Amino acid sequence: MKIPFEKAKFLVSALNESEWPVVKSPRGELLPEIALVGRSNVGKSSLINHLLQDKKVAKTSSIPGKTQRMNFFLVDERLLLIDLPGFGFAKAPEKAVQEWSEAIDRYFTSRSTLKCILLLIDSRRGPSEDDLKISEWSKSRGIPLLVILTKTDKLSTHEIQMALKNSESHFKDSIPFSIHDKDSRRKLVAIIQKRLDPCLS
Repeated sequence: MKIPFEKAKFLVSALNESEWPVVKSPRGELLPEIALVGRSNVGKSSLINHLLQDKKVAKTSSIPGKTQRMNFFLVDERLLLIDLPGFGFAKAPEKAVQEWSEAIDRYFTSRSTLKCILLLIDSRRGPSEDDLKISEWSKSRGIPLLVILTKTDKLSTHEIQMALKNSESHFKDSIPFSIHDKDSRRKLVAIIQKRLDPCLS
């Protein structure tokens, strides 16, 4: 059964492992999880709202580092989508950033239900050192990774092609994405279904 990404609800915002939700299917199986990760202000919340067709499900902000906890969303009663705190130039106290980092590390290493990672990269900037580290980690753990190049509406067609070429020199799978492109959501859902289907079965 495919996941249409039509119905979603916010579950909890948490950092401590004890707060992370445990959600099971009617058959008692733990639901798979997809995590979204990327630099602060890369557009994770906007992508979530566009993907789930709800402008209010994830709070957006122009202030880098606004997402300071792990936000869990239940999608179509079959999947958990997790918005992780952004890294990079977050405007937050050093202690808070350290707490985010430690929480993300714990999540990546201990959450057995994590099946796929969507790594968001600003198409105008290219991959950072942190992006490359996450890619290497996903490879070492055998967890599929899909790179999403955001904000492509700010680039020309030629610039998008160059951004894709640069991304593909570092990552196996990369796709362009813009919340202003009506086809972006359809293409993203199709790719998740086709390329990451084993994670969602």
